[in-house]
Amino acid sequence: QVQLVESGGGLVQAGGSLRVSCAASGRTFSTYTMGWFRQAPGKEREFVAAIRWTGGSPYYTDSVKGRFTISRDNAKNTVYLQMNSLKPEDTAVYYCAAHRYPGYSASYVQENDYGTWGQGTQVTVSS
Repeated sequence: QVQLVESGGGLVQAGGSLRVSCAASGRTFSTYTMGWFRQAPGKEREFVAAIRWTGGSPYYTDSVKGRFTISRDNAKNTVYLQMNSLKPEDTAVYYCAAHRYPGYSASYVQENDYGTWGQGTQVTVSS
């Protein structure tokens, strides 16, 4: 079981960059596929990006492709989301999540795929 704590959110102008981090506790972090989701005011939580425990190409929702990069450092038990060319519509609470099952990577874009969530970090992009 892992526990997750996000950090790095804040206020940034449109076109700017921000990196949010998610620190995980637990010695089995490297065996979990990790994801980032976000929830804007008045909207449902949506998938943003995922990085599988096996490595390989990360997966992104279309609206952030080419702007966001998900990465992980297993030695630091941390997953990152680098966000560039930010837009006001990126404003949301960003959540990291660990897959429900360690060592599993076949499905990773649905909320139900994930069993552990962080508390979220606010990202606000001003126009």
